[in-house]
Amino acid sequence: MDILDKEILKGMVEAILFASGDPVSGERIAQVLGLDKKAAEEVLTDTMESFNSKEGGIRIVRLEDTFQMCSNPAYASCVREALELKRNTPLSQAAMEVLAVIAYNQPVTKAFVEQIRGVDCSGVIGSLSAKGLIEERGRLELPGRPLLYGTTPDFLRCLNISSLEDLPPLPERQAAEEDSSESSEKTELEEQTEETLSE
Repeated sequence: MDILDKEILKGMVEAILFASGDPVSGERIAQVLGLDKKAAEEVLTDTMESFNSKEGGIRIVRLEDTFQMCSNPAYASCVREALELKRNTPLSQAAMEVLAVIAYNQPVTKAFVEQIRGVDCSGVIGSLSAKGLIEERGRLELPGRPLLYGTTPDFLRCLNISSLEDLPPLPERQAAEEDSSESSEKTELEEQTEETLSE
């Protein structure tokens, strides 16, 4: 792929994302550009870097396997003023807790969330769905076939992360990982000590 071809392909990516407005999958872009997955990934990465390395008003963000154009968060206040957008009401503590349970354990049922929190979460789940932060992800194969919920690309965009892997580790999990790491280090140390003593 020569430089001229790459610039044309980057222009095509920009046009697709601008015209779409909504997130577009990398697979769909690769298909339209007639590229294999690896080549398309390279073009998408280069396009993102050229947009995001300057202080322009537009950013290209990656949301798991999709890509989207959005305004630069640095200019959010002037965009809000120009379009007369009202500032979103902050999420309540209850909504934040429900969102955290879903984000770290998805896909989950309402019953699972309620079991963790110990209170009814119907209203909060409805509110988060209306805000586009969570969505239905099918049904669980159990009596009553309860709905499963998971987070959306809007959730990633709000947190300014590319994937769920970018979420901070839970304190319990982090402690467990550290304990596991320490125990493996101890095992290695014990083995070395045994080898030294046997020599």
